[in-house]
Amino acid sequence: MFPGGMGKTIQEMQKKLAKLEVDLKERIVESTAGGGMVKVRVNGAEEVVDVKLDPSVINPDDKGLLEDMILAAVTEGIKKAKKLREAEIAKVTGLAMPGLF
Repeated sequence: MFPGGMGKTIQEMQKKLAKLEVDLKERIVESTAGGGMVKVRVNGAEEVVDVKLDPSVINPDDKGLLEDMILAAVTEGIKKAKKLREAEIAKVTGLAMPGLF
């Protein structure tokens, strides 16, 4: 299969990556839109875990604007979580592979 200790090294890396997946679910990044009126929290597994709205933005006449701010905050939060994930995976593997995971 793999020469020398290479197989063991790969197994160790796989274990570290599996642990990292669990750890990343616990790590949270926050993003805001509309000057902080919309806040979104995303975990390192790129899952949205919380959305908070300032009461001043809840107005039926501004529904489209509110939807746009939520979308902007979620999109930015996922980008931040992706960067966190890629940086942590690079620490384990020693390789920077944006977009691979």
